[in-house]
Amino acid sequence: MALSGEPHVLVIGGSDSSGGAGIARDIETISSLGVRTCIAVTAVTVQTHEAVLETHHLPPGLLADQMRAALQANKVAAIKIGMLATEQIIAAVAAVLRENRVIPAVLDPVLASSSGRPLLEAGAIGTLTRDLMPLCCLVTPNLVELAVLAGSRPAVDDEEVLQQGQRLLDAGSPALLIKGGHAAGLRSTDILLRPRQQPIRFDAPRLVGSMRGTGCMLASAIAAHLAKTRSLEEAVCQGKQFVFMKLRGAQTSRRRIVLFA
Repeated sequence: MALSGEPHVLVIGGSDSSGGAGIARDIETISSLGVRTCIAVTAVTVQTHEAVLETHHLPPGLLADQMRAALQANKVAAIKIGMLATEQIIAAVAAVLRENRVIPAVLDPVLASSSGRPLLEAGAIGTLTRDLMPLCCLVTPNLVELAVLAGSRPAVDDEEVLQQGQRLLDAGSPALLIKGGHAAGLRSTDILLRPRQQPIRFDAPRLVGSMRGTGCMLASAIAAHLAKTRSLEEAVCQGKQFVFMKLRGAQTSRRRIVLFA
């Protein structure tokens, strides 16, 4: 049965041998929303749930060939970008995106693992902000990533968050979803910023505990909804709701395990 005519999300990123993040989490998320995937691998990592042990980057030309083959084989309706690792890989992704400007791309700027190991070369930040982010319809930094991309210290209040976001918009990014998971307080608020538009806030109760791969999950869910021809604002709203329900479900499952252990 031919499936190439169905809408696909092209997932670009690194593998995670633990299955907790990276391409494994992307495919799981997008598939659960009823959208098919195709992939282009940027790096192979050796990971547990606690640490990244090894990282091996793929040649940029091979990555570009993977992207072009996936785009030729399938009806790609959205692109989700995760771990990029090097300046040369960023340049390769940007080159293929320029050939396919009509397809919306969501960039989750993966700078480091949950355990703190760098996953993007420090010298590649400028290439990311200058050459790739302007080609993406949405970039989804958390507060730590936002500060690094903006060349600032971490924001201490809402005003500084908006200032750092505006700096990236001024540099050419079409839209940002600034994630509030690293902030304090009883509510987790993500902020959608676009040029010459008022910020839109997406609010949810802050849940206790954590789960690896939530950044992958959110960007992937947004890309899946864009592939369903949702508007950007609706895709963000639906994506945040999806992640909240997943986290709440995981939290409930852990409580059941404790109760019945």
